[in-house]
Parts: sequence; C-alpha cells; structure tokens
Amino acid sequence: MPKDMETDVPAHLTDDKPIETDICVIGGGSGGLSVAAGAVQMGARVVLFERGRMGGDCLNYGCVPSKALLAAGHAAAAARSADRFGVFLPEPEIDFARVHAHVHDVIAGIAPHDSVERFEKLGVQVIQATARFTDGRTVSGGGFRVRARRFVIATGSSAAIPPVAGLSETPYLTNETVFGLTERPAHLLIIGGGPIGCELAEAHRNLGSEVTVIEAAKMLGNEDPDAAALIRAHLEEIGVTLLEGTLVKEASGSDGSIALSVETAGSRQEIRGSHLLVAAGRRANLDGLGLEAAGIETTGTGITVDAGLKTSNRRVYAIGDAAGGLQFTHVAGYHASVVIRNALFRLPSKADMSAVPRVTYTDPELAQVGLLEQEARSKHGEKLRVLKWTYQENDRARAERATAGFIKVVALKNGRVLGATIVGRNAGELIQCWGLAISQKIKIGAIASSIVAYPTLAEIGKRAAGSFFTETLFSPRMRKIVRFLAAFG
Repeated sequence: MPKDMETDVPAHLTDDKPIETDICVIGGGSGGLSVAAGAVQMGARVVLFERGRMGGDCLNYGCVPSKALLAAGHAAAAARSADRFGVFLPEPEIDFARVHAHVHDVIAGIAPHDSVERFEKLGVQVIQATARFTDGRTVSGGGFRVRARRFVIATGSSAAIPPVAGLSETPYLTNETVFGLTERPAHLLIIGGGPIGCELAEAHRNLGSEVTVIEAAKMLGNEDPDAAALIRAHLEEIGVTLLEGTLVKEASGSDGSIALSVETAGSRQEIRGSHLLVAAGRRANLDGLGLEAAGIETTGTGITVDAGLKTSNRRVYAIGDAAGGLQFTHVAGYHASVVIRNALFRLPSKADMSAVPRVTYTDPELAQVGLLEQEARSKHGEKLRVLKWTYQENDRARAERATAGFIKVVALKNGRVLGATIVGRNAGELIQCWGLAISQKIKIGAIASSIVAYPTLAEIGKRAAGSFFTETLFSPRMRKIVRFLAAFG
C-alpha cells in the first residue's frame, strides 16, 4: 500500500474487500458519470458508487421524461390549433397509457449510454450500493472499502417536501413518481409554480387533465418579470388555474380524492383534485453519506465548496446539485470538467457560473443567461443599455403563427453583453449564442454584424443586437456627415 494511503482501519470494516483507486465517484447521475467516463479514459483508476438507477434523476425522473411528456402534450396542442393554418382536425383522443409508454421508451433508448455495462467496459469499477465515508480518506459500501486519492460527491437532489400539515399522511406525487402514472389525472393539483411546476402543468393540461397550480409567491419568480408574465398568460389561456400568493396550510384525502386548505391574503378556501404533485423546490441528497466523519462541511443548501469545487476536505470535491448551487444537468456536466482538470492534472481550474443558461420548456419557452435586467440595473445603473425585439417583428415567427415572445438583452454602453432573456418559440436554442457572447466576451457589434439565414428565428437576436447602434446610425449628426460627404460627389 502506498505510504499516503496507510491508516488504521476501523474494526467493523475489516471484512470489507479493500480497493485502492485514483478517483472514487459517489453518484451515477450526469455529473458523476461524466467524471467517471472522462477520468477512466484518460488513464485514471475509477470506482463509481450508485445505489439507485444509473443516469440519476435527469434520465429517470427529470429532464428526459419531462421533455418526453411535454412533447406528447405539444402534439395534442398542435392538433387543437391546426385550424390557424386552414387545417381542421377533431379533438385529439389521449391514450395516457401509450403516452406513458412513449415516455419510458425514450428513457430506455438513452439508458444504455449510462448503463453499468457501458461503464464497466470503459474500465470503471461500478459498485451498486450506498456509499458512506468512514474517515477522510475512506468510503465503504457494498462489501468494499475504497481508498482513493480523490473523491467526487455527485449525489444530486430530490424533491423538497414542504412542512404542510397532513401532507405526510396524504398521497402525493413528486418528479420521481409522476411519470409512473398510466392513467390521466382527472384534476392535478400542483404545489409550486417554478419551472418544474409550470412544465408539468402545461403537459398535463394539454393531455386533457384539469390543473391547478398553487404558488406561495409569484409564478416563475426567479425569472424576468416580463417573460414570466407571458408564460402565466399562456398557462391561463390553455385553462390552467393559477393561485399566486397562496399558501397551502393543510392537506388531506386518499388516492383519487385530495383536498387542500389554502390561504390567499388571509382568506381560506378548500380546493379539491384527484392527484397532488409536490414541485416546491429541491434539496441536496446528503443523508447517510457520513460527511462528518470525512470533515466535510455543509450548509442548508448543500456541501460547501470553493471556486474549484473542493470541499473542506482537500481530497473531496462536490459537483452538481450536491454542491448547493444552480440545479441543472448541464451545470453538473460543466462541474465534471472542472473537477477533472483539478483532480487529474492539478490545474487551478475554477467554476465560472456567469454564463449558465436555464430554460423552462413550456410553449413558449423561457430561456435566460447571465444577468436579469433588474440585476444588471442594480450593478451598473446608468451604464446599462436594454435592447428588445419581438417575435411579432420576425417573418419566420409570422409564417408559423408563433409570434408570442421577445428577446431582451442587457449590455453596457461599451457593447459588453451582460445577459439575455428570450421567451418564445425555440428560446432554449436561441439563447446559446448569448451565453457564448458572455463567456467569451464577444461584444454586441459582432452579433449585429453576423449573417444569419432568412427567414429564421435567429434574426430576432441579430435585430436586437443591431438596435444597439440605432441611436448613433440614425442620429442628426450622422445625417449631417452623410450630407457633407455627398457634397464631394
């Protein structure tokens, strides 16, 4: 055993099979799998613990099934609105069992990429068991005692359950169980009006369910208010009941019959539905990891990490939702690349979170990267320029009758892009160039002078960028210059 791995082994672990490795990853979700695959293919010895399903929350209970369900709902919505194009279709018939099969077929199609078999072929030793730190250098689980040069905690997060009276005795769904339904909910009650609540509200409403969303504050309260207002209007237009500024005080009922006592501005009422979905935020999965034994500090939101994602134990990193920051699959993947540079190559790599995009996949979509307008104003005040262009002014959007939406870009007067918000068709795709502009410090002029195909929705961003120069190009001073130059023939 190398000298730096010598230690006294607790007596209760002497029967565990010892393993020495370079990297030990705890959690087989997107972040953990990215670390494991990258490290082993670069020559490191890797052990991976996963107690549940490979692929983690994103593949099995989050991004993938929710987008598959949304796609089914969008297909139904498209049939209902086809008359806009002179195409008349009957009201779509929804076979919810086949919708369920579609969702799980999508998961099954992706699962082999994240499977135990694939990772073992890559050279990763996969242990399908719960992992627990027994000291600052050792993790045990599944009959193994693993000593590693570096550990990576990538355990993700789970639905946070609010402290509502009676909720623990009331049947409720979370993102881990809602995609298991094979029968359409007659009336789905949703606690939480964030991105998850809004997406699942739209999907189920489009598929024929009655839907009521209860939000304690404002729907999509962390997003640009103008953009969030458009999503709220869309949900109400398709028939979703929205209760904002409303607290759930008590829950009761049984399968198929749920009652919530809610309070709005001091006034109580009871609302009833067939199913209850809790989508009131997320909490990091840290229970049972033995973090205290490893000297790993935590806060109320997750594990405490520095800019390089290292914990208070210098041998341990935390990434993704476990690190208590932005809870997105793409953040976990980005964190994985930072950790690989730090852990394998000893490079002083830091996580730069200034250009992380986020998308709510309703229709219209809402995408954001960088600073919101109100954040930019508080930091830069009069130095700020706000640029806006609407989908209504875009020929492709008109052709497809998808004119609801806009882009809003916040930039400094020197042309540096600080943030962008897009709400509208394909906003999640269109936001990418603005993340690139922020991360690579590309100024607004480069986007304004780019050539985009006509007719595309990408012209919306180019037009917004071009408006940065409108005041200068079409000013009285510029007209005088043009007339002066014209005098010379």
